[in-house]
Amino acid sequence: MSVDVVVIGLGYVGLPLAQQALRAGLSVVGFDINTAVVDALNGGISHVDDLSDGDVAEMLQCGFRATADETEIGAAATTVISVPTPLSEDGGPDLEAVKAAAGSVARNLRHGMLVVLESTTYPGTTDELVRPILEKSGLLAGVDFFLAFSPERIDPGNEHYGTHNTPKVVGGDTAESTERAAAFYGRFVETIVRTKGTREAETAKLLENTYRHINVALVNEMARFCHELSIDLWDVINAASTKPFGFQAFYPGPGVGGHCIPIDPNYLSHNVRARLGYPFRFVELAQEINATMPTYVASRAQNILNDAGIAINGATVLLLGVTYKPNIADQRESPAVPLARRLTALGAKVSYHDPRIERWTAAGFDIPKTDDLEGAVASADLVILVQNHREYDANRLAAMAKRFFDTRGATSGEESQRL
Repeated sequence: MSVDVVVIGLGYVGLPLAQQALRAGLSVVGFDINTAVVDALNGGISHVDDLSDGDVAEMLQCGFRATADETEIGAAATTVISVPTPLSEDGGPDLEAVKAAAGSVARNLRHGMLVVLESTTYPGTTDELVRPILEKSGLLAGVDFFLAFSPERIDPGNEHYGTHNTPKVVGGDTAESTERAAAFYGRFVETIVRTKGTREAETAKLLENTYRHINVALVNEMARFCHELSIDLWDVINAASTKPFGFQAFYPGPGVGGHCIPIDPNYLSHNVRARLGYPFRFVELAQEINATMPTYVASRAQNILNDAGIAINGATVLLLGVTYKPNIADQRESPAVPLARRLTALGAKVSYHDPRIERWTAAGFDIPKTDDLEGAVASADLVILVQNHREYDANRLAAMAKRFFDTRGATSGEESQRL
């Protein structure tokens, strides 16, 4: 039995994609090598923030099913690869999951199939890595099957923009492949943006996140000297934001997290160094600045305690919110981890509160969790707001605390110190 699409990789990218395709009336099968994920989804249990168990139940009612049997790929008119691409030890993307997924497709490739890579990677991956693997099947891209790249643009926890209303960039290895990909996504995405080819589509995603990475680094560096000069950077940003043109607000924080911002720009920097032999200096400087923010926050915390006559060695420090974004449970690359490590190295007794995280490991061991938010805030020597979940009334908590360090600009009173 044929299906409209098989989605390979059922994580925070693949599962919402499958959901939107189903809602548009497409038949969808999800493939994942993690049998625990497959069994959970078939049992109506979600493992990603943006989809509830009820959403998965709705998908199942629409005919969705998950499988770990790669032979089912052969029934697809379209196959979408949305597997993780973490950083490798040399700073480039780890493409082992992409290679494995492409191999699974190659073993089940058939004439006329559209294959789309969505996994974020360096320019040239679709043409130089994926295409040769697929062509081991004996079929030729652009002749026997169609190949394209379409970068994922998922923003976990975003209540306004999702798969359906976020413009979809597509670039094929041929003009016909581009049109095939545009036609496929056009069935469930409002706006399709065509690029000249796969490399342009790959680079567009990297430019998006490099832009954010560099601008976050700018305000993070400004946070340091503004503090030294007794300038309220948050007030500065609010004032600058009133300009109706030429300015976009970015905000400082304890570091950058998630899969995209701390990782994707490195793909581009690594690719420039490997291919052209010189550094992408903006990216490397931004990485240096953003990566040192947890240490800077720990230093500020130490100074706050010192000003009160309290040594950080033995002091109780409570971290509020340890996820990389507010209002989600995603901990990938959260700056709370290196912050907790640094505070622990300085001798602080670190605990945490997070309404979405039951167990948290940092510094090589489990960090104690408190469920008594108000009691823990009132008793700690220092409270650090690391992530401002909607459950937190930052001003109220700051008023209850002995000392409150706000790294997110969520407070407005005199009771707290802000980054």
